[in-house]
Amino acid sequence: MSTAPGRQPSVIGALWRSTHPGPSVVVTTVAVVLGLATGLEPWRIVVLGLAILAGQLSVGISNDAIDAPRDIANARRDKPIARGDVSVRVAWAAASVCLVVGLALSLVLGWRMALAHLVALASAWAYNAGLKKTALSVVPFVVSFGLLPSLVTLSAQPPALAAGWAWVAGAALGVAIHLTNVLPDLEDDARTGVRGLPHRLGGRISAVLAASALAIGAVAVLIGPGAAPSALAITVFAAIVLIAVTGLVLALARPPGRWVFRLVMLAALLLCVQLAATGQALAA
Repeated sequence: MSTAPGRQPSVIGALWRSTHPGPSVVVTTVAVVLGLATGLEPWRIVVLGLAILAGQLSVGISNDAIDAPRDIANARRDKPIARGDVSVRVAWAAASVCLVVGLALSLVLGWRMALAHLVALASAWAYNAGLKKTALSVVPFVVSFGLLPSLVTLSAQPPALAAGWAWVAGAALGVAIHLTNVLPDLEDDARTGVRGLPHRLGGRISAVLAASALAIGAVAVLIGPGAAPSALAITVFAAIVLIAVTGLVLALARPPGRWVFRLVMLAALLLCVQLAATGQALAA
């Protein structure tokens, strides 16, 4: 996006674009929807949403701050810090403030929720700080997304961890997102020394594993609660499996790219609907 001659870009706007607003809003929305489905009190849902959003903003900004040298080397004009619209120093300050705010709001919901949120955010920041370059790059996604349902159930009164099948579903979702999110950037990453798990596996294998993870997550949510699934649950499950199979077939037939990530996001949205449909069963 170009800036008009003589006009400086807004620092706030640049910071917002550095937060990876799409994923930040999606994760926040998922938490809020799950909060509504499990019957959290309205004020708890508001605080939960703000806490998750602040935490996600801290993750997004810190990611761009750490990646600034690499983004400059790759001439990433879509990255505000690399373009010079906002300084690395300001970005770090904003990320730190968002982190503190997110954890402080979590503490309002209880120390258990705050501790779980701290672990999830520490995992995400560890990915930004260097795990993304290793074969363990998927671990932060397993941890952070696996904890997401528990961030909701620990916000309730009384607090409780999410059921085991919800952990499996969240972790599977995290695996699928990680394995497909980096596919369009494999070549740029390789030039700057980033070799996470998807880079080592290759695009096609990563896409196949992502599709498989989505199917596993859908199965966990379908049979995990124990009760007979509703017609809605079965329909959503079938849609997720159909999308996963479609992604699998296409990945085997053509080089995977951004379209794989879009399919995963669609299936992820449906998986969240499936999770929300379980309602009170989400808590262990």
